[in-house]
Amino acid sequence: MAGGGSAAKSSSTAGVRIVVAGDRGTGKSSLIITAAAESFPTNVPPVLPPTRLPEDMFPEHVPVTVIDTSSSLENRGKLADELKRADAVVLTYACDEPSTLDRLSTFWLPELRRLEVKVPVIVAGCKLDLRDDQQAISLELVMSPIMQQFREIETCIECSAYKHIQIPEVFYYAQKAVLHPTAPLFDQEAQTLKPRCVRALKRIFILCDHDRDGALSDAELNDFQVKCFNAPLQPSEIVGVKRVVQEKLPEGVNENGLTLTGFLFLHALFIEKGRLETTWTVLRKYGYNNDIRLGDDQLLAPIKRTPDQSVELTSEAVEFLRGVFTLFDSDGDGALNAHELEDLFSTAPESPWSEAPYANAAEINALGGLSLDGFLSQWAFMTILDPVLSVENLIYIGYAGDPSSAVRVTRKRRVDRKKQSSDRNVFQCFVFGPKEAGKSSLLHSFVGRQFSEVYTPTTEDRFTVNTVDQPDGTKKTLILREIPEDAIGKLLIHKDALAACDVAVFVHDSSNGSSWIRATELLVEVASHGESTGYEVPCLIVAAKDDLEPYPTAIQDSTRVSQDMGIEAPIPISTKLGDFNNVFRRTVRAAEHPHLSIPETEAGKTRKQYHRVLNRSLMVVSVGAAVAIVGLAAYRVYATRKNTSS
Repeated sequence: MAGGGSAAKSSSTAGVRIVVAGDRGTGKSSLIITAAAESFPTNVPPVLPPTRLPEDMFPEHVPVTVIDTSSSLENRGKLADELKRADAVVLTYACDEPSTLDRLSTFWLPELRRLEVKVPVIVAGCKLDLRDDQQAISLELVMSPIMQQFREIETCIECSAYKHIQIPEVFYYAQKAVLHPTAPLFDQEAQTLKPRCVRALKRIFILCDHDRDGALSDAELNDFQVKCFNAPLQPSEIVGVKRVVQEKLPEGVNENGLTLTGFLFLHALFIEKGRLETTWTVLRKYGYNNDIRLGDDQLLAPIKRTPDQSVELTSEAVEFLRGVFTLFDSDGDGALNAHELEDLFSTAPESPWSEAPYANAAEINALGGLSLDGFLSQWAFMTILDPVLSVENLIYIGYAGDPSSAVRVTRKRRVDRKKQSSDRNVFQCFVFGPKEAGKSSLLHSFVGRQFSEVYTPTTEDRFTVNTVDQPDGTKKTLILREIPEDAIGKLLIHKDALAACDVAVFVHDSSNGSSWIRATELLVEVASHGESTGYEVPCLIVAAKDDLEPYPTAIQDSTRVSQDMGIEAPIPISTKLGDFNNVFRRTVRAAEHPHLSIPETEAGKTRKQYHRVLNRSLMVVSVGAAVAIVGLAAYRVYATRKNTSS
């Protein structure tokens, strides 16, 4: 594997913007003029205008604009603005004035952090020709403590504009730090490749290992070299590469060729030797950006959809995932344990399910394994919440089809209501209810978790997801989203708050009258919002804690409210006893028939009645107008005939 080739940063069309800052008199302007004009200036203005460096000055031929800055107090605002717009910063000190070097760690570097300027920093010691050689100290010795404290420093270099010593190199290192940054690839302290870099290189290795034997043969290595660097490797070069690896790392080469371990070792070696452009060229050739993620051009384009449309995986994507599940279920137990799941996502930047809302959302078995249904449920969940992220991770784990072929957009729910059925396979259920009603227990029971007597208040939205077997043998995926009582007001501020909701469930403690009153208040609040925005949703009432004695007027109250609002009677359940009364299947059934179980409030009924009267009046007016028009036409015919006969 040879180095070379060019790699542009994501904003290369605009070029690289380098800002030079430092104490007054440290040689900023002389440094810039000498680099641009290749001659030392006799008269230096206080601050130079933006200066474009010749494109052929650097191998990448990427435009470089250098911004000079003033160190005076009155220009601090402008300096801060320029630093915030920088792609890289060159901080200068004067080699003949040690105090200016001290100012880097006491002022300039802390100032960059205060301004939250997170770009590579090049430290340039100017006026090298003026330093007393008898007082010279090793640059590495001087800068090592500062670089330990300020990891943003990419390179330190000494130069002289007057003697033309290492002037182009200052800006070469600055440009290189932007185009080929070290930080995303390499941990300087641990001297190892960073995890995200390892994962990307592993994916590239697997893509290059066409025969899937776990090693890159000579032919595969050559194909890789041609793809990345547009030049083949000579047989002697391939032998040389493998010899270097084998001498340092015997397991890096086997009888089939270069192993993944050897491939990673080579990249670590390139980076240690300062040849970051080699690894960056490889990464960018395979579509990675500076964050070591696939660039937008590799991913799913933004999806056009209305708020009441959802996104689901296609059958093609689901079949791919079934194959992936089987491939990584190495012990063949029908479930993916934590190690197998980590292995599956080891070619993604990180596991997408390690944090909320995906962590602990699906059902796991007693050994912590994720079943096929749980695995597919998680993907369905991620797709409905963030389709772009879902497809991105499909690509990371090997999906080779067109990204758009992995997902489909469902019909608008308003159309579903007219057709009196839904074409969706994945439904999202919002779970409302007062505190201590049993909402969390309902979510836990959905994914097979044991009932707990300990009450833990829910402070933010919580999700669980699972498949629900249908009477006809098919499976639907149901996502339960628990909305904390305190968050409902904030949710309903938004017009399309219920657009993503296929069905709403209102849970109350059936032994507590005040819990029932609050649940019905929430039901009216949500139903009113749906009526006013056009996003009406089917609603079910769940009477939780059915193992306890019901409050005295429970049956009468629930019957009255259900009948008044035109929805089903409450569904009694006991999560403690494991009696769920088919609540999840009934929830899916309500979602599948979006024209039913939609509650009507008194205000909604009045509004409907008003529209009926209005429409009837308009119809009477229309009929009257039609009769008048017909009468007029008949009169004209009669008059015409009379005139003709006379």
